[in-house]
Amino acid sequence: MPISATTSKTWRSRASAIAVEACALLVLIGCVAAVRSPDAQAPAAAAADKPVAPQVSNAADAASAGMVEIRSLVADMSMDIRYAGSDNFVGRPVDGYRAAGCYLHRDVAQALARVERELRPQGLRLHIYDCYRPVRAVRDFVRWAGDLSDQKTKSRYYPKLDKRVLLGDYISPTSGHSRGATLDLGLMESQAGGDRIADMGTGFDYFDERAHTDSPGITAAQRANRQRLRAAMQREGFENYPLEWWHYTYKPEPTPATAFDFPVE
Repeated sequence: MPISATTSKTWRSRASAIAVEACALLVLIGCVAAVRSPDAQAPAAAAADKPVAPQVSNAADAASAGMVEIRSLVADMSMDIRYAGSDNFVGRPVDGYRAAGCYLHRDVAQALARVERELRPQGLRLHIYDCYRPVRAVRDFVRWAGDLSDQKTKSRYYPKLDKRVLLGDYISPTSGHSRGATLDLGLMESQAGGDRIADMGTGFDYFDERAHTDSPGITAAQRANRQRLRAAMQREGFENYPLEWWHYTYKPEPTPATAFDFPVE
């Protein structure tokens, strides 16, 4: 039977309406997918990015681990290895520190020596607080964090925090320091009367937002010192941990899947 002009027009109108609705539905699905995509993929991404505890090497000393003491490259490097003494957040020598030494993988140490050489003509020097850290020292930190009765260093190192929150951003059950490519350091200013520690806004290991590298709660001079340190370190391949102005890791790490536990001595 012939299709009337009216019927044909009605059919075309309905077809157009259906097509418009279909397109709208596809757009809506696409929008929903775009909105939901990050959340939907978050578990898989989180699993992929989740740090894996490194294997602990059986290396008994620095030489067998492929590390060198920084003063074998820079004889007069300024150092104050805090965990070898009692001037630190646990208030005593830390397990694994039998002496005040700074061990790093050789290529990391060589990069650090280049930073030192670059800074000296500017009247600046590096001042090291910690380098390689034995696994046993990290475990000592975790034990200390779990002992809520020990609060003797609170006023100096974590005055605004409950000790129970230190595990996580500040104290981790694993540490890049144990892989020999991470270190903690600040700056020294060389003057006619002698060297002095540059004002970085907080002391080393101060657990507070003011210790964040880009904290707004510091002076312009303190921020400039942090930026000088970061710029010099970045030029030689070191990356800063944003929550701690003193914390740097050389990238790529020489042994990203291997930690070490030989004592510092």
